Amino acid sequence: MLIDTQFWPFVVAITLLSITPGVDTLLVIRNTARGGPRDGILTSLAICSGLFVHATISALGISLILLQSAWAFGVLKLAGAAYLIWLGLSSLLAARRGQGLPVASVAESRQSVPIWRPLREGLLSNVLNPKTVVFYMAFLPQFIAPGDPALIKSLWLAGVHFVIANLWQIGVVFMVGSAGRWLASPAFSRWLNGITGGVLIFFGIKLAVTRAPG
Repeated sequence: MLIDTQFWPFVVAITLLSITPGVDTLLVIRNTARGGPRDGILTSLAICSGLFVHATISALGISLILLQSAWAFGVLKLAGAAYLIWLGLSSLLAARRGQGLPVASVAESRQSVPIWRPLREGLLSNVLNPKTVVFYMAFLPQFIAPGDPALIKSLWLAGVHFVIANLWQIGVVFMVGSAGRWLASPAFSRWLNGITGGVLIFFGIKLAVTRAPG
């Protein structure tokens, strides 16, 4: 089933992760400031399109490991859990430091750029980021039951992520002036990083105690 008891926890977690200030949001803000809303929207669409690449790689890897042995699944599970907990602790440390996006460094001068440029920048920034595929390998298995078709379920979850992330990033495009300063606020970043860190640690522990199929 594409929508099961794990679907809504996935939506909550991926929404928090999507709105957490990071490289993707900064790139959308930068390109919007550079070329206007068109560039920002194209950048967002391209960034989120890369999620399907990572979902496919993740599903193929998960399927292969599940076919090998429960021992291999256990290794993947513990490695993924450790990675999620590490990300969560990193977010909590960032919350403690009150770090925000370096929006002040974003150029404000408008430029006329070819339509393919924001598409290329957005897609490559996502596809070439190894952290995203590692995150998908760690995060998606707990939402895919042993009897589910791994590829179809992974692409479905990536599609949900695509919609949520685009809604957020395109919203930022149309509020780039005020939103940029808001996202850069140490208070906002501290609050959001703290919540996200707690969610990641929770899912890391949940993944660690998940039993291997079979």
